[in-house]
Amino acid sequence: MEPLLGELPLRFSRLPMFPFFDLAHYAASVLSLKEQRGAVEISCHSPIACWFSAMLYCFGGSILSSLMLGEPPVAFLANTTNVLLASSVWYLIFYCPHDLFYRYVSCLPIRLLVSGMKEVTRTWKITGGVTHAHSHYKNAWIVMIAVGWARGAGGGLISNFEQLVRGVWKPETNELLKMSYPVKVSLVGAVLFTMQHTHYLPVEVHNLMLFYTIFLVVVKVAMMLTEFRTSPFAVLENALGSFLFGFQPVCMKAKAKAKVSYNGGTPVNESTSGGETGDSVKKRHAKKTE
Repeated sequence: MEPLLGELPLRFSRLPMFPFFDLAHYAASVLSLKEQRGAVEISCHSPIACWFSAMLYCFGGSILSSLMLGEPPVAFLANTTNVLLASSVWYLIFYCPHDLFYRYVSCLPIRLLVSGMKEVTRTWKITGGVTHAHSHYKNAWIVMIAVGWARGAGGGLISNFEQLVRGVWKPETNELLKMSYPVKVSLVGAVLFTMQHTHYLPVEVHNLMLFYTIFLVVVKVAMMLTEFRTSPFAVLENALGSFLFGFQPVCMKAKAKAKVSYNGGTPVNESTSGGETGDSVKKRHAKKTE
């Protein structure tokens, strides 16, 4: 029993992603697309744009990492089997009669399974990106982190371009301005696997893959079951942001704003209008602070 447990990380690192894990990744990606506002309407009057958006969701990491390394961004199309598999999932989720396939995949047990398997593919994508970058730039750890990050969270990092394909422009949703949890955890993974690859982290790669994947799956399933949207890194982010960059916690900002308003000042994002006097502004803000 003990030798079997000792071989578990090595066996896990050799787990093939095709076809089942890749299928789960495509299903989770297209599900996320369909639940975007306006995606269903786009699928009705422009199937080509909808399909292209789905491919960006499914292969965004490969496209972005190829651009970063000066490789053809259409290289993913050479894998005809994967493209056809992703296209089949896209068609079933968007165009299956009575939304039967979408309803089946969206039920909680199946969605938990699909999401957990997608997180497994995230580990493989990050490790593949780090290794691929190392083959181009020996020991260039910044490049390795960037490419590994792009592979693991490419769909999120190019979300603004995908929105343009659907005729939507939301620059405030840029992942670099406000990172989502998948983008953050992919960045952490890229750093860890780069450190391991450059021998700064004394851990075998198969052990790191196993532990990192367990963390991804457990956190993802817990967030889905509890509907907890806050990133698990929030506490660490607030502490480091306050220490390194002087960020103020949200509660401190709210108190400072309320204090300025109570003392008679008008906040930058609020202005008096019409015949509203300074006294009425102070009274209104005083009521809000009670």
